[in-house]
Formats: sequence, C-alpha cells, structure tokens
Amino acid sequence: MTVQIDDAGGGDLLSGVAIGAFRPESKQFAYEMIDVSLFQAPRFSKKPYVAKAAHLVLQLLKQLNLGDGETVEICSSYIFEDAVRRLRKELGGERVRVSPITGEAQDLVEEAYLNEVRKLGYEPVPDREKHRAKSFFEMLRWVKRNPERLRYAKTGWPRLRRYLQPKREAKKRSSRRGGVIVTRGSRKFYRHKR
Repeated sequence: MTVQIDDAGGGDLLSGVAIGAFRPESKQFAYEMIDVSLFQAPRFSKKPYVAKAAHLVLQLLKQLNLGDGETVEICSSYIFEDAVRRLRKELGGERVRVSPITGEAQDLVEEAYLNEVRKLGYEPVPDREKHRAKSFFEMLRWVKRNPERLRYAKTGWPRLRRYLQPKREAKKRSSRRGGVIVTRGSRKFYRHKR
C-alpha cells in the first residue's frame, strides 16, 4: 500500500496551501492547511511554510495510520524539502519516493484548496489550471476591490508589490520636440522637458 502526499495553492494568491494525503487502495483522504500568514511579511522570507509542511505531512501520515511496510510517494514541490528529509530519516530512504502526483490524489488536494478559497467568498475561475495568469489576476482584482481582503493574500511575494501599489503617472514620449505627454487618471496633458 502507498500514501500519496501533494500540495495545492502554493502558486495562487489567495489563502494558504493545502497539504493532502491519499491512500489509493482504501480511498482514504485527509488534508490540512498551511496558514496564509506564513506567506506574508515579515515571516515569508524565512520560509516557515517549509517546516510547517513537514509537520503537517507527519501529522497526516499519523492520522491515516501509516503501516510498517507502506511507502510514501511525495510531490517534488520545494515546499516538501524538509518533509522528504524527515521522512527518509524516520522511515528509511527505500520507503519514500519523490515523484509527480497526478490523478485522484492531485484532484482531491486541489478541490480541498478550492473549497478553502470559496470559504473566503471567492469563486475560482473555471478550468484555472489551464488559465493560470487569468486566475491570478482575477484573484488580484477580487482583493483590490476590498482592501480588507488583503489578509487572505500571500503578500510576501516580492513581485506582488508592483501589482498592489497604486498606479504611478504614466509618461509617454510626445511627438512634439523635447516634451512628454503625462497621463493622470483620464486626463492627458503636455509637459515640456526642462
């Protein structure tokens, strides 16, 4: 028998990350969430979510009563770095396999994550796996419509700041010699360079 471990939501803007364990032979499934606060400043830069993932993996295996001869198949995601190390130390290297998780295990963890996001009041984009960028920007628009929702977002990502900051005035080169057209809101005006 095998227990498969996967994650979902690590690349999404909203909520934390779902960590799930699935035993295909008996169809047993359990999951836990890494809280979104671990993906927010100032904690994010120290990667506390990696240690939390390891803790949750061990907790889920205990919950599913991992058998003595049972193997663990774990996703190759960076979030499981510590979990793989700890599992190999506790179970032995021959019982732990790192590989892509697909099929029912992946679907169950994804659905668990999406249900957590729905609890926030957000309805995910249909077929979001095929439309990753659209999904991200839909989540971003949802957060920006109500600044209170920022607490549900993984705001620790350094590149995210550019999307959350108010837009600066856009400057375009003018066809007139030596000036620029400045746009503020819906107004445009010409400014000479000095």
